[in-house]
Amino acid sequence: MSKLQGKVAVVTGGSRGIGAGIVRALLDEGASVAFNGRTPEKGEALMAELALPDRTWFCAGSVTETEDIHAVVDGAVERFGKLDILVNNAGGSDALQPVAELDEAAWEADLRFNLTSTFLAAKRALKYMLPAGYGTIVNISSIEGKQGQSVMAAYCACKHGINGFTKAVASEVGRSGVTVNAICPGLILTDAVTGGGPALAETMGMTFDEMVNDVFKAKTMTGELNTVEQIGEMTVFLASPAGRGITGQQLSVDCGLASY
Repeated sequence: MSKLQGKVAVVTGGSRGIGAGIVRALLDEGASVAFNGRTPEKGEALMAELALPDRTWFCAGSVTETEDIHAVVDGAVERFGKLDILVNNAGGSDALQPVAELDEAAWEADLRFNLTSTFLAAKRALKYMLPAGYGTIVNISSIEGKQGQSVMAAYCACKHGINGFTKAVASEVGRSGVTVNAICPGLILTDAVTGGGPALAETMGMTFDEMVNDVFKAKTMTGELNTVEQIGEMTVFLASPAGRGITGQQLSVDCGLASY
């Protein structure tokens, strides 16, 4: 419990899944963490589980709303005195259809949820990081930000966009002491995936198990799937002194699904 001692972090979408794993990893290394989520009950349940009221704060809200993003970022600074780390984790897709059938509103909703929210949170965080001359922004992208996948055009476009945004912002702020990187996870069986995965698999003309085993797992170099803990550990590394020399990168944590 020393790599991030005294640091203050914000994690969007931190009440479950990958986000909750990142919250735990940051706390384990000594950081104070503010996180948000759309479901107050889940956020409060995680707060109770963590049992670290002096170093955690949950702010209910959605990253699709600008004021909710401002609330968690500004609230973290008000409660903990500064902001060192931003993890743009919130995201997902409700636009899992072939492009020929994809509704324009669903496309726009995916952009807002994934890409625009990343921009808005980074912009707000830089309000505090740039004057301080220090900061780390970690954008949780996806392996689908490096390749394509059928019936996931909107999601793939968003994640490719996040990777490009990461490079551009890193170039802008590198001389100001702020690093910006993206993590590109492979498939992780979070509750969101197990809940929505069967519908995606049906769209792809297969069962959920076939999608997991034949589309994702079978194509990895290790024959395994990723874990929430692996993403948390990579986030800690990038936010720690060991990660200060890394910026503008899109780091695949995908069991070798895409070797670039």
